Amino acid sequence: LPDEDTKIDHYVLEYRKTNFEGPPRAKEDQPWMVVEGIKGTEYTLSGLKFDMKYMNFRVRACNKAVAGEFSEPVTLETRAFMFRLDASTCHQNLRVEELSVEWDATGGKVQDVKAREKDGKGRTASPANSPAR
Repeated sequence: LPDEDTKIDHYVLEYRKTNFEGPPRAKEDQPWMVVEGIKGTEYTLSGLKFDMKYMNFRVRACNKAVAGEFSEPVTLETRAFMFRLDASTCHQNLRVEELSVEWDATGGKVQDVKAREKDGKGRTASPANSPAR
């Protein structure tokens, strides 16, 4: 981090996708994407996608006249975690289908349970059917 009395005006962040772990290779396929005008020493990069293999990042400080050298590149991986939701055990207000999940504020499953309780076919007092399960 710069000292308090430096004349740094802003930072420039560059990043790109890569198929390699570690520092950038001499022959990279992807161009550097540029984010200019970053005023602080923290920045959140949005729009990244999971499971993109690896990404290289580098940053440099600039004042009003000149830009400094780039930092040593850092390589990160955006790993994906695959999972499935089970329609029979999910929250009662979730509607789970093959490739989609929707929130049903009316509580679709709650309505079904209440209807069964009126018919005498609802939940019993057994621990297996308790709401905490």
